[in-house]
Amino acid sequence: MPYSVVTGDVFSAHDSPGHPESQARLDAALAGVPADARRIAPERATLEDLSRVHTRRHIEAIRSLCGECPPGRACYLDPDTYVTRQSFDAALYAAGAARQAVERALDGEHCFALVRPPGHHAAPDRAMGFCLFNNAAVATARALGEVDRVAIVDWDLHHGNGTQAAFYTSDRVLYCSVHLAGIFPGTGWPEERGAGPGVGYTVNAPLAAGSAGADYALVFGEIFIPALRRFKPDVVVVSAGQDTLSDDPLGSMQLRPGDFGALTGMLADAGPVALALVLEGGYGRSHAKAVGAIVAALDGVRPLSGSGEAKTSTRQFVEAYAGGGRAVPQ
Repeated sequence: MPYSVVTGDVFSAHDSPGHPESQARLDAALAGVPADARRIAPERATLEDLSRVHTRRHIEAIRSLCGECPPGRACYLDPDTYVTRQSFDAALYAAGAARQAVERALDGEHCFALVRPPGHHAAPDRAMGFCLFNNAAVATARALGEVDRVAIVDWDLHHGNGTQAAFYTSDRVLYCSVHLAGIFPGTGWPEERGAGPGVGYTVNAPLAAGSAGADYALVFGEIFIPALRRFKPDVVVVSAGQDTLSDDPLGSMQLRPGDFGALTGMLADAGPVALALVLEGGYGRSHAKAVGAIVAALDGVRPLSGSGEAKTSTRQFVEAYAGGGRAVPQ
C-alpha cells in the first residue's frame, strides 16, 4: 500500500517550551520522516466532530480557557496539562488530522498523523495527561458514520483511559491497549473488558517495567492480532506513543526504535485494511528513529520483531489471558 503523513506548522501554536509535551518534541519526531514522504496539510475538525466524543460543556470549557489565557503564556488545567491562547485551534487541527488519516486509510492508504497535543487521555468530559481532545476517538467516531467496525491499538506507555471510556459500551469498536501497569492514569487492567454490548471489546495488556520488544511482540502475536482477525475491522487506528523507548525520560520500558517498525508490520500484515496512526507520547532522543522505523514499515519494510526473550510475567499473562476464554466476540 502507499503511505502518507499528515502534519504541519499549526501545532506550534500550542507550546510551552521546557514542558515535555512541547513543539520541540514534534520537531524532533518529524526528523524521522523521509524527505520524499507524501505530506498532507492538516484540516480542522468541526465542533460536530468533537461532540461525537466530548460533551458540549467540555468543548466550551477548553475554548473559554484558551480565550482567557494571556498571550505568550501557558495556563494550566492541572499539574500536567496546559493551554495557550491558540491551543483550541491547534487541538482542532490535531483531531482533524487524525480524521484525515482515518479517511485515507479507508481509501486504502496507510497514513500517519503527526500531531499535537496528543489525545488518548482526554475523556468525554475532561482534559488530562497533556491531552485536550481525544484525536483517535474523534476520528473513530466520525468513521463509524460510514463503516461498521473500527479497531484501535494503543501502544503508548500509558493506558488510553479516554479512548477506552469513549467506546466502553460499544461492540463496534475494538480497543486493544498494551501499557506499563500501575502508572498514570491508573486504569487499563485486564478486568476492564467493556460493559453492556461492549463486553469483550476492550482488551488490556498491562506489562511490567523493563518490558522490551519481545514482550510487545508476544502480546501482539498471541492476543491483539487474533482479536483483530476475529473482529474484522474496516480500519485499524493506532494510538502511536513511543514513550516506551529505552531512552525516554518519562518511561521505564526497553523498546528500541526498530521494535516499532516490527509492531507496525505485524498490524499491517494482520489483515487487508490500511493503518491510520495518530501520534501520542514520545519524548526520548531516539524518537525520530522510531518514527522512521514506523514509516519504513508502512512502506513495506519488515524488520525482525522483538529480539530476545519475553519476560516470564509477560508469558504468564498471555497464557492466562488465552486460557481465560477472553476471545473477542465475533
